[in-house]
Amino acid sequence: MSIRGYHGLYFAIVFIVCMVFLPSRGMAQFPPAKVGPLPPPPLTLDQVVDNLIRENVKRFTALQGYQCRRTYKVVYHGFLGDLHAEMVVDLDYIAPDTKNFKLVSESGSKFLVDHILKKVINVEAESQQAKNRKALLPNRKNYNFTHLEYQPSSDGCSYVISVQPVVPNKLLYRGRIWVNDQDFAICRIEGAPSKTPSFWITSGELTHRYVKIGEFWFSSEDKSVSTIRLGGTATLTIQYADYKIRTAPAPAKPASPVLHK
Repeated sequence: MSIRGYHGLYFAIVFIVCMVFLPSRGMAQFPPAKVGPLPPPPLTLDQVVDNLIRENVKRFTALQGYQCRRTYKVVYHGFLGDLHAEMVVDLDYIAPDTKNFKLVSESGSKFLVDHILKKVINVEAESQQAKNRKALLPNRKNYNFTHLEYQPSSDGCSYVISVQPVVPNKLLYRGRIWVNDQDFAICRIEGAPSKTPSFWITSGELTHRYVKIGEFWFSSEDKSVSTIRLGGTATLTIQYADYKIRTAPAPAKPASPVLHK
């Protein structure tokens, strides 16, 4: 692959790491899913979004940190050839804005490892800083929430909301989110970059899934597929495992009053 091809591939996949998990010309469209008659939602769109924002802040405040193992894979198929790379990394997150990465192993294309996967990690670390993190949060300052559907599900991920960013940004997404009806956490995201990340990309799609561990929801799997203008497709997947969670200590209970005779 040429240097231009690698440049486009990098911008095609880098946005996925900034979701904490929207229409543009030339990008894939994601109309609301049609699954037959649906029951009316128990809550309104505004109520679901209000709960989502509030509970997200509560979870963020309570989480002091976590550790996990990630496996990054990038695969390119096209007339330029078939290329792949894999990197396994241990992550230590320290709230609110520090992510330390330790390389466990790497294989495949050395160029893809050094110029794609490692740069993805660098972008993620930068996005964790307070200024960048606030610009990426799922709230009304960053996103417009529309078209609520209620699809009863055994996993509780029953609310489906269409979303798009207030201002198009290659690090924000447009599409649909699934929200848990008890915890009001995002369970799944399906969408695309709200703005094409690079001239070298003609389209892109992403899927982001979460899993509940204890009282928190963490990323479980990401998949990003991009079509390269020079020809071919690039697929980035990130798998997450072995979470170890650190939480804030519970507030001290007030001392019981002392009764004097």
